[in-house]
Amino acid sequence: MTNFHQPTWLASSNIYAVNMRQYTEAGTFEAFEEHLPRLKDMGVDILWFMPIFPIGMVNRKGTLGSYYSIKDFCDVNPEYGNKTSFKKLVETIHGLGMKVVLDWVANHAAWDNVWTKTNPSFFEQDENGNFKAPCDWDDVIQINHSNPDEQQAMIDAMKYWVTDFDIDGFRADLAHLTPLPFWINARTQISSLKYDLVWLAETEDIPYHEAFDISFAWKWMHITEGYCKGEQNFNSLLETLHYYSTDFPLEAMRMYFTSNHDENSWCGTEYEKYGIWTKALAVFSTTWHGISLIYTGQELPVQRRLKFFDKDTIEWKEPIELHHFYKTLLHLRKTNPAISAGVKSLPVLLNGAADLNVLAYYRRFEDRTIMVFLNMGNAPVQYYFSTDGLVGNYRNVFGGEDVFLNEGGYIELGAADFVIIEK
Repeated sequence: MTNFHQPTWLASSNIYAVNMRQYTEAGTFEAFEEHLPRLKDMGVDILWFMPIFPIGMVNRKGTLGSYYSIKDFCDVNPEYGNKTSFKKLVETIHGLGMKVVLDWVANHAAWDNVWTKTNPSFFEQDENGNFKAPCDWDDVIQINHSNPDEQQAMIDAMKYWVTDFDIDGFRADLAHLTPLPFWINARTQISSLKYDLVWLAETEDIPYHEAFDISFAWKWMHITEGYCKGEQNFNSLLETLHYYSTDFPLEAMRMYFTSNHDENSWCGTEYEKYGIWTKALAVFSTTWHGISLIYTGQELPVQRRLKFFDKDTIEWKEPIELHHFYKTLLHLRKTNPAISAGVKSLPVLLNGAADLNVLAYYRRFEDRTIMVFLNMGNAPVQYYFSTDGLVGNYRNVFGGEDVFLNEGGYIELGAADFVIIEK
C-alpha cells in the first residue's frame, strides 16, 4: 500500500463523474454551474470531470472527437469555456464544500498534440519516424514512457492544474498502461504542492496502490453483470468480495459503481446490465467498504446510452426521480461512523443468506451499526438470521420507521428488494 498520506475524509466520501459535453445543451462550465446546488443537496463530495482539455482534430472520431484524445494538457476545450470560466467553476465548487478531480491521460495523446511539434521524441515512432497508435485506438498516439523528459513534462502539466486552478486530485485513465514509477514520482512531486489530494486509478493492478489510494472495482462490475444475466452463480459474488478483502492491501480503497462513461456508451446502461437489481447494487456500492461512484444522469435516471463522440444532451426534467434515493445513501455515508470509519468497520457477512441468494452484512463501529439486506434473487424470500451481538433498536434508513431487532432475526424481502437499518 502507498506510503503517501491518504485523506482522512475519503472513507465517508463519494465521487460523481461529470460528462461536461452531455450535461447541458450549452455544454459549458457556466451552464453546469447551475446544477451545483442540486448536486450539493444530493450529498456529492467529489466531482470527477472527464477530460476538459482541447480535443485533437487529426483522425478525430465523430463530430466532436474523444475526450481522451488530448491536444494540449495545459489548456481548456473551447467548447466548454476558457481557463477563467473553469477557475470560477472550481472556486464555486470549493465554496460549496466539494472537491474537483481532473481526468488525466498519461498514456496517449492526439495526433496533433502540441508536443508532436515541439518534442516529437515524447511519442513512440516506427522505423520511418511515424507516430504509432496504441492498440487499435487510431485517433491517438502512444506516448514514449522511456523518455524522462516526457515524464517530467507530464508531471509539470499536472502541477499546473494544482497550482493555478487549485484542483483536488487526479483520476488516472488506464493507469496501468503508464509505468508505476511515473505515478510514484508524480505523486511525490505534486503532494508537496497540496497535501490532501485524491488519487484515483482506473486499474485493478494491485501494485498500483503504491501510488494510488483508490482503484476501480472492475471485477465486481463484470461478475455482478454476469450474475444478473444468469451467467454467474451467487457464489461468484462472494468469491470476488473475498478476493478483494484478502489480496488487496487493507487500506486500498475500491471504487464501486453501476455505470460510468465507458460502460454507459459502449456496454449498456445500468438497466441493460443489471435490470431489476440496479438499485440494490447501488445500495451495495454505497454501503460496502470502499467509495461509491455516481455517473452523470444516474439520478435522473438516464436510461439510454449516451453518444461518445457526438453531442447527446441530457434533458434534466423535474422530478429528478432518484435524487432522494442517492441523497439518502450519501447522507448515510457521511453521518454513520459504521461506514465513515473505513477499515475500522469492515463488512461482516451474515450466515445463511447466500443459500437464499441474499447478500446480507453488517458494519459496526463502537455503538453504531448498520445492517444491509439485498435480495439478489428474482423471487420474494424470508430470511432468518442470528442476531448475536446485534440486538437492539434500529431505524429503517429508507422507510424511517423504528425497528427492534430481537434475538431471532427475521426479514422478508421482495424480488430484488433491499433494506438498510441503522442502530
